[in-house]
Amino acid sequence: MPRLSYVNGSSTKPLIGETIGRIFDAVCADHPERLALVSCHQRVRWTYAELKERVDALAAGLVALQLLPGDRVGIWAPNCWEWLVTQYATAKVGLILVNINPAYRLSEVEFALGKVQCKALITASQLKTSDYVAMLYALAPEIKTAGDGPIRASKLPKLEHVITLGEAKHDGFRRFSDLFRLGNQDDRERVSAIANDLQFDDPINIQFTSGTTGVPKGATLSHHNILNNGFFVGETIGLKPGEKVCAPVPLYHCFGMVMANLACLTHAACVVYPAEMFDPVATLAAVESEACTALYGVPTMFIAMLNNPEFNSFYLNSLRTGIVAGAPCPIEIMRQVIDRMHMPQITIAYGMTETSPVSFQSNLEDSIDRRVTSVGRVHPHLEVKIIDEQGRIVPVGTAGELCTRGYSVMQGYWDEPEKTSEALDPAGWMHTGDLAEIDDNNYCNIVGRIKDMVIRGGENIYPREIEEFLYRHPAIQDAQVIGVPDQQYGEELCAWVVLKPKHALDAVALRAFCSEQIAHYKIPRYVRFVESFPTTVTGKVRKVEMRETMIAELGLIVDQAA
Repeated sequence: MPRLSYVNGSSTKPLIGETIGRIFDAVCADHPERLALVSCHQRVRWTYAELKERVDALAAGLVALQLLPGDRVGIWAPNCWEWLVTQYATAKVGLILVNINPAYRLSEVEFALGKVQCKALITASQLKTSDYVAMLYALAPEIKTAGDGPIRASKLPKLEHVITLGEAKHDGFRRFSDLFRLGNQDDRERVSAIANDLQFDDPINIQFTSGTTGVPKGATLSHHNILNNGFFVGETIGLKPGEKVCAPVPLYHCFGMVMANLACLTHAACVVYPAEMFDPVATLAAVESEACTALYGVPTMFIAMLNNPEFNSFYLNSLRTGIVAGAPCPIEIMRQVIDRMHMPQITIAYGMTETSPVSFQSNLEDSIDRRVTSVGRVHPHLEVKIIDEQGRIVPVGTAGELCTRGYSVMQGYWDEPEKTSEALDPAGWMHTGDLAEIDDNNYCNIVGRIKDMVIRGGENIYPREIEEFLYRHPAIQDAQVIGVPDQQYGEELCAWVVLKPKHALDAVALRAFCSEQIAHYKIPRYVRFVESFPTTVTGKVRKVEMRETMIAELGLIVDQAA
């Protein structure tokens, strides 16, 4: 009988059975003089002792606002020191931090705040073209006349406090800086009392799924979920006390708040924010100026850095490791990261918001070939199985849906019992919707999304396989493959291609490159050359939007019965 695709992660290191607040206090006590945070764009450099002073003051201020354990506090802001302080302060007093995408507009933030019934919102005043204050006035005009009392907004009846970053005053808003002076000694004592009562299984964070298809759902995560995942991410990259992790990834996403912030906390390391949002030059400059040990990013970020005209002017030799995650990384890009960015121990991580997020990660001992052709092995204390459409575990080497269970699996989608039961089965398995294969050595290869798989004339085609092939062409910088409707075959392949600077290519030449190299049915019928792809803020390519664009441009007929 063939071996089945089931793996579990053994480890000599136990799970952490503490809350985030208690671990934070312990690390600050043991490493008070170590650098904890560098926010380059804000010119902030704080030790753990300095960070703790601000976290404790903010926690007391939140208690003074009569916020109680279990209340939801939204944060709608880009990367900044205030984000990190809020993350730890809310954790210390049992408030559930609700991460709100900085790119959200009026209807989206209304949905997020209303869905989880936020009692308070901490927000930036503005970011680029987004005027957050104006949007909130439009959503809840009652804010302007609230004074220092609770807001009574008809559209958001549970929202009582709105708090803005920066020193500017806005009618009805409290200033974030004022919260540090709001709490008194009684409030500080209340913080300690609350912290002693909290349990590590208490929910502490709600993260909305990306919403690339359908309405976003609020994945509800506990101290235990995210603290342990951050710890084992740090263990896997060999993070040591005092080392620095450059994190240009967004904090509202697991990549930033768990894999960067909590990995650094659990290892007494320093997290470095290069800018409010990803900027390739600012990121490279931060790595050089801070002598960072590790660099995180999604593939599109690494592509942007590698292809920036100023890339060769930066000294990056301090780097040794880091993480590429959030989307499949092209093999050629991975090789360039290793060679040109001096990251011999770069790792690939795979996961999802609902699993805190990491389930698989390559490790420092893996060969380059392993690191560029798989997402590594299962994380410690987790189980994974690969199943077919009937729910049966498939043999090793066979593609199927990846399911995982263990400490990292979310408690559920907030106020969505039906959606939760669709994702979490009675045995506790999280059904990811990703197609994957486990090999004989327990390494995992992500083939694609079940919904992304293209069926052309009865042939199952995995877009990632074709994307990897297209990266071999010397003129191609990036490529994405989707399926579009076809009356004869059901679906046809379409490739969107970004060319390298000063390179030329047309559709005929691209298809000729494919001919005799891959099966005829895998050769894209449609080719579109673009400057970039539509993406979410976290760098995930919006293939749904690409498909809709091609249907409109080509006048294709969609089978409504499909």
